[in-house]
Amino acid sequence: MRSLPVFLLVTLCVSWVMGVPTKEKKDRVHHSKDLSDHEHDDQKGFQYDHEAFLGKEEARTFDQLTPEESQHRLGKIVDKIDKDKDGFVTDIELKEWMKHSQNRYIYENVNKHWADYDKNKDDMISWEEYKNTTYGYLPGEEFYDVADKDKERYRKMMMRDERRFKVADKDGDLIATREEFTAFLHPEEYGYMQDIVITETIEDIDKNDDGIVDVHEYIADMYTPNEDEPEPDWVKTERQQFTDFRDINKDGKMDRTEISQWILPHDYDHADLEAKHLVYESDKDKDGKLTKKEILDNWNMFVGSQATNYGEDLTRRHDEF
Repeated sequence: MRSLPVFLLVTLCVSWVMGVPTKEKKDRVHHSKDLSDHEHDDQKGFQYDHEAFLGKEEARTFDQLTPEESQHRLGKIVDKIDKDKDGFVTDIELKEWMKHSQNRYIYENVNKHWADYDKNKDDMISWEEYKNTTYGYLPGEEFYDVADKDKERYRKMMMRDERRFKVADKDGDLIATREEFTAFLHPEEYGYMQDIVITETIEDIDKNDDGIVDVHEYIADMYTPNEDEPEPDWVKTERQQFTDFRDINKDGKMDRTEISQWILPHDYDHADLEAKHLVYESDKDKDGKLTKKEILDNWNMFVGSQATNYGEDLTRRHDEF
């Protein structure tokens, strides 16, 4: 008997949880990620800049390197950042690099499972490859070992996956590159996928299928009371949040625009701010862009090493006295 892949079972569990109200408050808001847990204060050290530029895991790797090896590796990174190969690194290129670094764990996860879906080894994944791997091969029998009562649920999941796959697939050939497949699996990370994120959120919460979310549906997505249980304070707060902030036009419900502003808020773009900061601090000739030499001359701001860690430790010790 063919069993459903673990990936599908996990997806099913997530989907069922998302479709059924729970006592645990859900956070559907996609905030921009913090670049580092450290305070951004260059007077106290550059650990924030290191983690912003490299990502947290890679920053720890650089912390163990000698200054010479750290600078050598930074030089190779600069060559990757300068995508148009014009000899300069702009704040836009820096921003894109940092966003890639911050999402490295996502790319690594996609790469880890890539071979499971890329059956013909062409370094692309077609919808048919994904569908057959996830849902099964036999036409009309995609859910071979699934109870009848669940088959309709699975078919709806497959249709939802297919719709998202088509949105992620920019050229419409139903064959995804690694970047497109990553957008399919993690749509909240890609600007062009925002519309499908909104659509799927509405479908999860909108129980009467009228295309809008009222306060009862909003609360039900987070909380189901026990019989005779008093409403917790946090639920009362969420009701007030709905009235004061979610329902912008005060018509008693959230439409598509209001849901977009709720789940995809216009936060500060931390990567953009950090990219401009790195350029400002390293741009010796003040032409608004960086040469490889300018970056390497200020290498200790971009990347760490045993030496910079030692220097920052000395600074902290000095401040303590």
